[in-house]
Amino acid sequence: MPEQRKKARFSIDAEQCDNIKKRMLNWSKQFSILLLLDSNSNPDNYGAYECLVGAGAYDVLPDGGIDNLRHFHNERRDWLFGHINYDYKNQLEPRLSSRNNVTIGFPDFFFFIPETVCYITRDKDALIIETVEKDPQEVYTDIMSNSADIQGEIPGVDFIKRTGRDVYLETVEKLRTHIRHGDCYEINYCTEGYSGDVNLGPAAVFDALNRLSRAPFSAYYRNGHRYMMCGSPERYARKHGDLIISQPIKGTARRGDTPEADERIKEQLHLSQKDRAENVMITDLVRNDLARSCETGSIKVEELFGIYTFPQVHQMISTISGHLDTDRPFTDVFKYSFPMGSMTGAPKIKVMELIDRYEDARRELFSGTVGYITPGGDFDFNVIIRSLFYNQEKKLLSYQTGGAITYDSNAESEWEEMRLKAWALEKIFAG
Repeated sequence: MPEQRKKARFSIDAEQCDNIKKRMLNWSKQFSILLLLDSNSNPDNYGAYECLVGAGAYDVLPDGGIDNLRHFHNERRDWLFGHINYDYKNQLEPRLSSRNNVTIGFPDFFFFIPETVCYITRDKDALIIETVEKDPQEVYTDIMSNSADIQGEIPGVDFIKRTGRDVYLETVEKLRTHIRHGDCYEINYCTEGYSGDVNLGPAAVFDALNRLSRAPFSAYYRNGHRYMMCGSPERYARKHGDLIISQPIKGTARRGDTPEADERIKEQLHLSQKDRAENVMITDLVRNDLARSCETGSIKVEELFGIYTFPQVHQMISTISGHLDTDRPFTDVFKYSFPMGSMTGAPKIKVMELIDRYEDARRELFSGTVGYITPGGDFDFNVIIRSLFYNQEKKLLSYQTGGAITYDSNAESEWEEMRLKAWALEKIFAG
């Protein structure tokens, strides 16, 4: 129960913020279950924290699933951190299945009540520590006694492409044929890069990725011997009070070599008919998904075709809002919108069948979500893209990248966009 938590506030200087985050990351290494979420000081009208950590499993949701999550939260009224795999879709829609093998091995649905919750406030003036058993002052002392230097091996890695270029190009044409025949309008097609016999320091890899991407929904996640290092720019869903926000991304362009070139590329992305077509289709899908759990007439498109700049790419992002129906639990937002439309396509059920038919790797946690739920039932969850996955027991390192295929897609251009996203991950291991 939240009233059992001890809570303390420690004043900090905004200039110390990145230093303290690194100390928190080093401190968190002792826990076998933890989730660190970092907004990297990105401007965000909806974010609640600069950095948030749930460390140690005080209790674990005994039976994974959305309905069980609702009951568990109603009983405990405490913080919950966790994830939903993409393949949880099979539980939400009995027609669906996943033919490819499990490799990294994250459970399909997992949530835990943390022993300790730490967060840096949005204005970076305080570190708040909430604990179940320990004295918050003791936790603060432990955190600050850690080094701000992230140590760990980052080896050179040669990634194997599970889907070669020729097969990729052929598959894009097959998907365009499905679109021409009216089976779907848009489909998100992804491929995997992987490498075996890899020894690495997951925290060091996350730190390297986070320094490169500075993404607003970055996450470092450990679940036993499984790790995720995530540099996501995309929000899946947020709840504050009864307001639900979703911010799908569709449309990616590289950064320019000069400020002038960068501005030209941004303008080209903003005016791109293909990217606008992709974005508006997914925006409409999200509107329909949110309408299933929100009050009739409350759905609004707050922003359409917004262009946002990140260290390595420009993105086209739209923002959709709605007010949760008073008769519905907050978990209905997940039940009726997962997996997120930006990682599937439209119509959703059909394209998920095609994804399983044509992709060569099981998505698992990729294009799923991680996030937190507060004691009062607010939440914020990302879209797991631009991420690395590591099974420490198998020494297996993996990532997946892709993009939206429409009838107007050019297979060569899609390959180049997919490889741009992959390159941003691979270069961490390029020495």
